[in-house]
Amino acid sequence: MAGAAGSSPGEAGGGGRVCSASLAEVEAVAADWMLEFACYCLCRHFGDGCAAEFRRWRDVAQAVINGLSKTATHQRKMVYLCQLLIRIAKGKNLECHFENDQRISPLESALSFWTLLEREEIKLEKLHEDIRRLIQIQVVAVHMENGYFKEAAEVLERLFTESESNKPLRVKLATIIKSKDPYVPLLQSFSYSLLISKIKSYVELFMKENEANFLMQAATKQVESKGLGATALQNKTVNVKESDKRSLETKQRSMKEQQSITNQPPGDIKNPTGRPCSGRKHRVSSVLQSLNSLQNVEKNGDALACGRRRQRWTYKEDLELKSGIREFGVGNWAKILVHGDFNNRTSVMLKDRWRTLCRNEQG
Repeated sequence: MAGAAGSSPGEAGGGGRVCSASLAEVEAVAADWMLEFACYCLCRHFGDGCAAEFRRWRDVAQAVINGLSKTATHQRKMVYLCQLLIRIAKGKNLECHFENDQRISPLESALSFWTLLEREEIKLEKLHEDIRRLIQIQVVAVHMENGYFKEAAEVLERLFTESESNKPLRVKLATIIKSKDPYVPLLQSFSYSLLISKIKSYVELFMKENEANFLMQAATKQVESKGLGATALQNKTVNVKESDKRSLETKQRSMKEQQSITNQPPGDIKNPTGRPCSGRKHRVSSVLQSLNSLQNVEKNGDALACGRRRQRWTYKEDLELKSGIREFGVGNWAKILVHGDFNNRTSVMLKDRWRTLCRNEQG
């Protein structure tokens, strides 16, 4: 630290380059990258239904959004989408409030951000219409499910204008509220789960358009450059150790069986019928039979070893395994196997591979 304090800007290397630019501009570019990455992660965990990871990236995204001095044009869609998903996730909780007006439920607040999103794009008109209608219906449905029929009538007045396009749905919902029955066919057909499904469809389209964000690409290159060679070496070491161990076990078994055969007296050797055999002829025959059996064991062992070598773990499979563990937790090997992209693996193989990775990291 003392040496750095006396350095000139030219001697500071990378630090000089940062100082040559406005710090505010540098922070703005970094914040833009972080917003893009946080929004992508939030969408992915919403689509996967991973609540814990969604909450973690919700907090990250919210912190980045709150830190923006202003929202640039290209950032609007990401900000609106993050705010929409955060509110949809709390849609059934009427005790949760995102607006100063305590009457505004999470879904009603989500509807305002969906309206802003609709203005940012025009190519998904049908999907936009479906999601808007589902949010409107579920705003009313959630109030009714909780027995807040008066509040449901009030929210209906706020949701719908006097335009003719909204009139049929508005009339139907008003009739449902008067019946005080939250289980009518309309509310069941346009359910909350259907709303989530439609939003997931929208999120998938967004992710496909934004999968090449800067931080994602940079992180992927970093992981590949550092991890690929090391993982290949680990796989080679593991396979060699397994092959050596199997070969040693086969030789030990061979020696024990040969000793067992040669140490037996002639009268104790049995033929295939189970009757005692006597004489040199039977003893030699039995020894040859045992040796043939051992040769078959060695051949099968070699074939198995070759099969294992062909099934070396790839870097991609390791990433899939780690991703599955983050999502489902250690021990849920069957779930990880189903949701991951593995090359003819079994849940036992996943378990063994995870132990190997842990040992290598500890070493």
